[in-house]
Amino acid sequence: MYKLLPKPKSQIHEDFSSESHEIASIDHLPCPEFLREAIFAAGRFWELEAAFGCLEGVVRTAVGYFGGDLIKPSYKEVSEGKTGHTEAVKVTYDKRRISYRSLCKAFWASHDPTNKDFLRFGIETHYRSAIFYGDEDERKAARETKVKQQMKLNKRIVTKIVPCSRPTNNDLVFYIAESRHHKYYLQMDHIGLCESLNLRSAEQFADSHLACKLNGYGHLIN
Repeated sequence: MYKLLPKPKSQIHEDFSSESHEIASIDHLPCPEFLREAIFAAGRFWELEAAFGCLEGVVRTAVGYFGGDLIKPSYKEVSEGKTGHTEAVKVTYDKRRISYRSLCKAFWASHDPTNKDFLRFGIETHYRSAIFYGDEDERKAARETKVKQQMKLNKRIVTKIVPCSRPTNNDLVFYIAESRHHKYYLQMDHIGLCESLNLRSAEQFADSHLACKLNGYGHLIN
C-alpha cells in the first residue's frame, strides 16, 4: 500500500502493488500538516492535471482511477466503462497558499460542466465531471462554488459532488495510472528533459513538484 499523503479527516488510499503501475513503497514520505489532498474528475485527466499544475500553491498532481470497485484497474479496463472508475486527478496542495475553494473554482474553469456526455457515465463512457469531497467543509465549498458557477451559465451543470467514502464508511481507493499518463504534455513535448530529470516511473512523475509545474505551465503556454 502506497500513500502519497494521509489526510487527517478523510483518508484517501492508493494501491501501488501492481507491477504494471511501476510503484515501490515510499511510506517514509513526510506529511506536513499544511498539506492537503483533493480529488477531481473532468473528462480526460491529462488536461485537468495540467490545469491544476500551474496553480500557485499546488505541490503535486497525480492521475489515476477513482470511484469504482475493480481492484488495480488498467487504463484499458477503465476505458471500457464498466469498472465504475473514472479518470481522476489527485491534487496535493499547500493550504496556506491556496484554498480548497480556489481549487474548486479552477475546476469549474477547466472544462464544460454542462456537457451532457458526462450523464452517460457508467453506460457509454468512463468520463464524468465530479468533485470528490473528504469532509463537510469541502462539500460546502464545492456546492457553493457550483451554485455561483451555475449563475453564470444558461445550461444546467451536470457535475456530481460526491463523498470520497461509501455509506459503509469504507474509503474509496485511488489507483494511480500507468506512468505514460502522468505529466502527459511534458512527456509528449519534452521527453528528453524528463529523462534528464530522471523522471521515468509513475512514482517519480507523481512525486515531482518540478514536473507538476513544467507540465502545467507548458500546456498553458501551448
